[in-house]
Amino acid sequence: MEQQEYATGAARTAGGTSDGRTGGAGRGTTAAVVVVRGSGPRGVPGTGADAPHDVLHDAAPVHDSGSPSTAGLSPDPGLLRLARWFAEAEPGTADDLCAASLGLYPARHFGAPAGPAGGPATAGPSAAVPFAAVPVTAAPPTAEVSWWHGPTAHTPAPLRAREPRPAGGLRRARRDAAALPVVLSGAKPGTPGRHRKPERSRGAGTVPQDRSAATTAAERRIAARLLVAHPLVTASGPHADGFPLIRRHRDWLAERFDTLLGYRLVVGPWHARLHKAGLGPGATRRLEHPATGAPFTPGGYAQLALALALLVDAPERLPLDGLLAAMDAVRPGPGPGPGPAARPADRAELAMAFAVLVDWQVLGDLPAAALADPAAAGPTVLTVDRELARAVPVGPPALADDATDLIRRAAEAEPGTAVRRRLAETPAVLAADLPEEQRAWLREHGRTGPAALAEFLGLEAEQRAEGVALLDPAEELTDLALPGADTAAQAALLLVERLVEEVRPLPGETAGTDVPVPDALIDGVLGDIADEYGLPAGWRRDYLADRTALRRDALDLLHRMGLITPAPRGTRPPGWLLRAPAARYAPAPDLLPAPGTGRHSRPDPAFTVPAPVTPRAGQPV
Repeated sequence: MEQQEYATGAARTAGGTSDGRTGGAGRGTTAAVVVVRGSGPRGVPGTGADAPHDVLHDAAPVHDSGSPSTAGLSPDPGLLRLARWFAEAEPGTADDLCAASLGLYPARHFGAPAGPAGGPATAGPSAAVPFAAVPVTAAPPTAEVSWWHGPTAHTPAPLRAREPRPAGGLRRARRDAAALPVVLSGAKPGTPGRHRKPERSRGAGTVPQDRSAATTAAERRIAARLLVAHPLVTASGPHADGFPLIRRHRDWLAERFDTLLGYRLVVGPWHARLHKAGLGPGATRRLEHPATGAPFTPGGYAQLALALALLVDAPERLPLDGLLAAMDAVRPGPGPGPGPAARPADRAELAMAFAVLVDWQVLGDLPAAALADPAAAGPTVLTVDRELARAVPVGPPALADDATDLIRRAAEAEPGTAVRRRLAETPAVLAADLPEEQRAWLREHGRTGPAALAEFLGLEAEQRAEGVALLDPAEELTDLALPGADTAAQAALLLVERLVEEVRPLPGETAGTDVPVPDALIDGVLGDIADEYGLPAGWRRDYLADRTALRRDALDLLHRMGLITPAPRGTRPPGWLLRAPAARYAPAPDLLPAPGTGRHSRPDPAFTVPAPVTPRAGQPV
């Protein structure tokens, strides 16, 4: 199913192009129609009194910013309906509903590729190559090898020290070698060089040479990766450096996203919005506080949808108390409003919603007091960007019967498109997880189908008997890092390594996609690694003191990376299932601790550990 337009406020121009402000048609677009405010607040040329005649100005009335009245704030019915569904949803369903209705989740991929057959990978994070030079392997020789016993991507160090990635997304260094013009004089790009003489003109009619094909391809790949990692890019946001590339190649990008993934790309004068589809139930994608990383609750999602319902048609200047009063007036169902009398949990959810709106630049910068507790902040006037507020929702709430129906509708697509979406957005696609028609497509196109998508996004295909994973050796096209630098990530990697060695099928056994892991085994292994590596690695003291929190966060990371999954309901005893892709992180044999040697593990009486033999100098081994 084609990605559906936002149900309210959609507008089409005569040429069938999107106006970049209220949705509209994206397919077949040849040029974006510029829509700006007359005042040009961002200081971009072409606004205000000197704007060209093809610019469409916003005709919304401006209300008195000093009045707390809610007059003029007309809530969007579809978003009000969405707010009610969020408030009534379970936490997991609310996450899936957010992915389906907002589509602002980033891509998520494994990093280091597996080594050659028969040995672990030798390339770690420091050996990652720029994605412009990553080869696409459509049919690797290990396509019929199981993940359980195939090559591994082990990082051979118990204390995996790693520099944290810079905040903000794709590294700027990734485009300097391929995307910038070649300078033969040795001067910096953009300067002529102090000793270089100007070249003679070859004729009055000489046309400057076009940009090279390699430069164009590199720029397109940078722009595509940026949009997949950050579906909403603004001209003044943290990824503003990549916005000109998106605008320069918007027609080509729109065609490729539509053809490969069924996504609609809308590029306006101030923002670019990739309308991602939902990933269906159980997608493990959630919205988090931009500063603290705290996950949204159903109540937080409801607050966000309520605010958006009022901001899509709000004036540019709006008093904070007026918005809060309007949210209280249209809040679905009984319950306290966001005022000072609200519960602390409700006020915290409201603060999270406002923090995300500021992060998306729907709202301008707010004082720290207003971000910490909007309901208790003093008189504050909000700066509202209606264009971005209208660009946030992508799902069709007015067309769905309920939250479950909306999640299903947003994930619908023909088999090839649905599988490519999973490949582009998730760490690994396992055939056992797909419906029959998608599984048949993967069987038929498993060798050639991912190639075009891998080339488009600069990824590597890792094919195994259980499925396919598109890897990002640059370790940038993902919102989660494994290996990672923080305590939970290090503990999760050590945990999954030992679980693989404990429970994976032996060579020759019929290996399924999932293998049960008892809870007792997880507790014992995690206790062992915390004792062995916690203090030497400088792990967080609160985690070492609270092993329950360490277990929760380590398992949560492994679950979101698709390496483990909860056992089906009704399983006794309850536990987890280790997934086949987890074996790509299995350690080399010489790094494997003997099982049952930790004080938290239960040793096997039938297993004896041979004493290590250390040869003397000159003694034959």
